[in-house]
Amino acid sequence: MEKWSPELASIINEKLKLTWSPEQIVGRSFQGSISFKTIYRWIYQGLLANQNLYVLRHKGKRQKPQETRGRFNVGTSIKKRPKEIRKREVFGHWELDSVVSSRGKSKGCFTTFVERKTRWYVALKMPNRSANSMEQAIKTLKEQLPSHAFQTATVDRGKEFACYRTIEQDTDIKVYFAEPYSSWQRGSNENANGLLREFFPKKTDLAKVSNDELEKALSLINNRPRKCLNWKTTHEAFQEELLHLI
Repeated sequence: MEKWSPELASIINEKLKLTWSPEQIVGRSFQGSISFKTIYRWIYQGLLANQNLYVLRHKGKRQKPQETRGRFNVGTSIKKRPKEIRKREVFGHWELDSVVSSRGKSKGCFTTFVERKTRWYVALKMPNRSANSMEQAIKTLKEQLPSHAFQTATVDRGKEFACYRTIEQDTDIKVYFAEPYSSWQRGSNENANGLLREFFPKKTDLAKVSNDELEKALSLINNRPRKCLNWKTTHEAFQEELLHLI
């Protein structure tokens, strides 16, 4: 096992500043030589990050209140989504959602996208949570990606996705709807939104978030190594898939 040293502490502190968790640091750089529990212990002992516990991201599960905004019951059910999409075997299938400002503070919000196989995460600013704004956001991302990189979308039954017919007609993206109150069916997007909230808490007026601030947060999230990707970053995994489409 590695022993603490100023040189080692400098390397780990650099990754902590990039918002990597101790497990991600070990998985990417120190497998077999340091336990992530050792990094936690060094932080608590003041040997890393000046004992600043804010470098540790909250990972506990929180019970969420049931969704109360308007819903509709049309569209293709997630039950009809092909198995290869559910098993994350093929590239180009996305989960979508929206992240909003505090109630009464602003209509500004983000639309968020996660590619299921690579977990690559995108967020775009929207002026409001309308179906028209969502339609424009989806078309914007579709236009930015190579052909076949955006084939399907799995969404909830929020009113902003009432644009699904137009999306299917204009972009050839097939839209699947998760069952009501079943956020686990879009778990990758839910988890990624939680990571984004670490940068922009619920009290934030998202209309005031600059594009540079949003891009910086997304870069930090997408450049963290992921255990489910054999410690590749989502950015690396996504770029590899894009090369296969060229």
